[in-house]
Amino acid sequence: MRWKPFGSRVLVAVCTILAVALACAPASAADMRKLLRIASPDITSLDPQQGTDLYSTRVASAIFEGLYEFEYLSTGSKVVPCTAASMPVISDDGRTWTISLRHGILFSDDPAFKGKPRELIAADYVYSIKRSIDPNLRGGGDPALADLIVGARPVVDAASKPGAHFDYDAPMPGLRALDRYTLQIRLARTDYTLQERLAGLTMMAVAREVVEAQGANIMSHPVGTGPYVLKEWRRASRVVLKANPHYRKVLFPENADAPQQDLVTSMRGKTLPQIGRIEISIIEESQPEILAFSQGDLDYIALGGDDMRRVTENGKLRPDLAKAGVRQLRFGVPNLTFTYFNMDDPTVGGYTKPQIALRRAIGMGFDVDEMIRVLLAGNALPANQLLPPGVSGFDPALPPKSIYDPAGARALLDHFGFKDRDGDGYRETPDGRPLTVVRGTLPESWYREADTLWKKNMDAIGIRMQVQQQTFAELLNLSRAGKLPMFNLGYRSLEPSGYQILQTLWSKSSRDTNPSQFHNAEYDAAYEQFLRTPAGPGRIALARRMSDISQAYMPMILHTFGIGNVLLYPWVRGYWPSPFGFAWKYLDIDVAKRDAALKAMRR
Repeated sequence: MRWKPFGSRVLVAVCTILAVALACAPASAADMRKLLRIASPDITSLDPQQGTDLYSTRVASAIFEGLYEFEYLSTGSKVVPCTAASMPVISDDGRTWTISLRHGILFSDDPAFKGKPRELIAADYVYSIKRSIDPNLRGGGDPALADLIVGARPVVDAASKPGAHFDYDAPMPGLRALDRYTLQIRLARTDYTLQERLAGLTMMAVAREVVEAQGANIMSHPVGTGPYVLKEWRRASRVVLKANPHYRKVLFPENADAPQQDLVTSMRGKTLPQIGRIEISIIEESQPEILAFSQGDLDYIALGGDDMRRVTENGKLRPDLAKAGVRQLRFGVPNLTFTYFNMDDPTVGGYTKPQIALRRAIGMGFDVDEMIRVLLAGNALPANQLLPPGVSGFDPALPPKSIYDPAGARALLDHFGFKDRDGDGYRETPDGRPLTVVRGTLPESWYREADTLWKKNMDAIGIRMQVQQQTFAELLNLSRAGKLPMFNLGYRSLEPSGYQILQTLWSKSSRDTNPSQFHNAEYDAAYEQFLRTPAGPGRIALARRMSDISQAYMPMILHTFGIGNVLLYPWVRGYWPSPFGFAWKYLDIDVAKRDAALKAMRR
């Protein structure tokens, strides 16, 4: 477009450009001498609406931003503005949300912007939220959100037809930009998870022109407004982020109620981010990661399970780590590990009483307590419900114990006709056919130990188990195709309600989210009521009901709730294991202290 010199219009245009330029002036740049070195398994996508795993989410969350975020120093789950100017104005009995954006926030540079600064506006969130419900994107969209936003369902249904595409220009009365900086969301009903959804990855802002220019390459071409930009991504090798030079002035958060006041004092007044560069080494196995940390090549590591045995002696940090000033933080992690059954599988699936009995017996036959003791070195708790401690639907009244009962499992199998008819020590099906249960596993040392425990436990109840060993990506592809009978997974709750964990058994979820393909009308009704229920006894009762239903039909065996451990060197500043609000932008590195310590370590 060419500008035409028409008097007052030119003056207005020039004033607007100057105002944006002044508002967008970046804060003092991060210190490029400050380098954060960490490790991670490989990532798969840096598209916020097409995220697939926790590790990708962590990186993408450093590049993109939502309207809101979870408070970093909160011991609970407080939501605070991020790119929004304030908390939403909620009216119409909770069904209309009006949100004002901060002015002058810029996307990082990209050729799609044709050399001009690109300001974040309300229309970007309209587009990004529409992407989060697009059924044709990886993950299949969010069906609950599609039902929630007024006018969204017809657009989603039209896009779900064979060969159809999502019409991003179709009118959607419940999702509108009222002006350049004001977003309005209208809901079909009250929903108490919307606030945390607005702080989640899938509603973080992307620029439409970048998405359309990149096409299928968008998952490896992230352009956001966050504190970091992607500098390099070499798959299976490393990811490098550098500080966004256009990032606005943001100070380390103050929180008078936070218990870690020493941390607040040490970081007070610092602009974010302080660290100029983040190097993420792709390390799939824990042993080389621990070695790299021990040699001072990583600044902190997060460990779980029996990995702690490699860094402790007699319950204390190894002398070399203690001498180096390494600190250990141990804390509860809001995650759930489980083994799911493919409900469409002819052997372990189905809803008849014998099929349910088989799955229940497998669950009763697996010794979760031994897994925690031997394979996880005590760094977990037996899962007794779907939601872990730390989320608002967790029920502390339930006793923390597993369902392990091998005698009961054998009796249950006998009762439903799973008997050893040929005397080989393994049971046949009620109609006399051979019974072999197949479970997916990974070619890694920890999984080989887990496979040994599974075989021992299944042999003890007379069930022949075989393993299908492939890479995680291959197993996920089989799972998406419905060709994997059993597989163990873990979900970390990224929000305080835990609704995403409960969504894994909701029948409207895609197979990516609901890999068991469990369908139960009573569960669905409880889940949908959960979304409409505020935190408190009512929400806990609904989560308890969903747990009871899942354990009655057994689409998954619940294993553990997590206990996390982080080891960090004394030159790392600002670290707090925030359950929902952790981000690298809050960290700092004392370069002089690190250089001196590393020099001493390597003499």
